[in-house]
Amino acid sequence: MTTLHTLKAPHRSTHRKKRVGRGQGSGLGKTAGRGGKGQKARSGNMRFEGFEGGQSPLQRRLPKFGFNPPNRLDWAIVNLGDLQQFADGATVDGKALAKAGLVKGRFDGIKVLGNGELNKKLIVKAHKFSGTAKDAITKLGGSVEELPLMVHKPEAAAKAHAGKGVKAVKA
Repeated sequence: MTTLHTLKAPHRSTHRKKRVGRGQGSGLGKTAGRGGKGQKARSGNMRFEGFEGGQSPLQRRLPKFGFNPPNRLDWAIVNLGDLQQFADGATVDGKALAKAGLVKGRFDGIKVLGNGELNKKLIVKAHKFSGTAKDAITKLGGSVEELPLMVHKPEAAAKAHAGKGVKAVKA
């Protein structure tokens, strides 16, 4: 039976490190095992990833696509059905949602959508609400408070980028 402590490499399966350019007697002198001339004999030969022997490589043949605007807003989405776990009459804000694990990571604002059912009176504070979510919360006697979204003013952006293409809006 073979066990871990009795394992042994098969006969002649381990090889010595190839020491090139150490004279003719070593068997790897002069051309160091690269043969004579040709592209593969040269230093810095073209073995990098994506190289196709001079043919236009795949990553250059395929079209570019997609765009992520640098000033996009990432919303944390919360559905009405998720708010059901809060107690009747509770105030639901960003901190309460984070504590309940309903919003995670980095986001610019919280948006409440109307998916699911809600049958509790809640005070909900978020940056945006869908029409159905707003109606459902107020219909049950709860209240909706839209928080202002913290967006940087163009002057602040211009100051932060110090003349790197962002122009300040003059009043």
